Amino acid sequence: MRCAWKELLSILPDWMRADVDELGKDSLQELRLRIGHPPELVRMGNDKLLRRDVREEDLNYIVNVASRYSPWAAATSAQGYLTAPGGHRIGLCGEAVIQRCAMTGLRQVRSLCIRVARDLPGIAHALDHLDGSILIIGRPGSGKTTLLRDLIRYRSLKGSVAVVDERGEIFPKGFDIGNRTDILTGCPKSYGIDILLRTMGPTTIAVDEITAETDCEAMIKAGWCGVGLLATAHAASREDLASRPVYRPLVESRLFDSIVILRPDKSWKLERMDL
Repeated sequence: MRCAWKELLSILPDWMRADVDELGKDSLQELRLRIGHPPELVRMGNDKLLRRDVREEDLNYIVNVASRYSPWAAATSAQGYLTAPGGHRIGLCGEAVIQRCAMTGLRQVRSLCIRVARDLPGIAHALDHLDGSILIIGRPGSGKTTLLRDLIRYRSLKGSVAVVDERGEIFPKGFDIGNRTDILTGCPKSYGIDILLRTMGPTTIAVDEITAETDCEAMIKAGWCGVGLLATAHAASREDLASRPVYRPLVESRLFDSIVILRPDKSWKLERMDL
C-alpha cells in the first residue's frame, strides 16, 4: 500500500499533525473537521476523536496550503472540493456564494472532509483477464478510484491507455502510472475524452466519476470509434445505475462489456452488462 502521507500531514495545522500521524498512518480513510468540534478520524475498523476543537483559522490554513492559492484550485472549490498534493481530496462545506443560479465559491468554510488517497497495487489482478470496456460502480468511499487506478496499470501492459485525470486524483505525483499510460490533467472529462481520442490514438480511454450527460455523450462517441473504456460511476447496484437518467444512455448503448459492483465492505462482484 502506498500513500503520499507526508503531503497529507503538510497541509494540517501543527497541533494535530502528530496525533493524526500516530493514529491514522496505516488506517485513516477520512479526516473530518468541523468548527467547534474535535477532529474525527474515520479509520479502517474504528473511528477516533482528538481532544481539541477545530477553529475557523484551522480550516482556512488547510484550504490555503492545499490550494497554494492557485486559480485552478479556487475554481474547483466552487464545485465543493479541492485536490491537495498527493491526490487527497478535500470536500468543503459552508456558506455558498451564488451567482446566476450557480455556486461560484464559498464565503466561509465551516467543515472539511479530507479523503486519503491510497494506492493498492495488485488489487485489480483478478480483473486482468477481462478485455473490452469495464464500468466500476459503488457508493462514495467504496474504493472506485483505487481499483480504477490499478486496472489502468494492468490494461497498459496490453496497449496504450489515455486517462482524463480531471482533478489529479487518479495518478497524483509519485504514483506508478503503468507502462503505456498517457494522462491529461485538469481538463473536464467531456473535452478531454475528445482531445485524447483525436490526438493520442489510445486503445483504451479511462475516466473517473462520470457525473454529467456530456461525459456520457463523449464516452459513447469514443466507444463507437472502437476505443475501449474504463470508468467509474456513483451507483449502489446495477438497478440503481439503470434508474438514473444521466447514466441511462450508457446502459442502453451497451458499450460496456462488464460491470464491477463494489460493496461497502470493500468486496465486489463482477457481472456481464449484456445479460
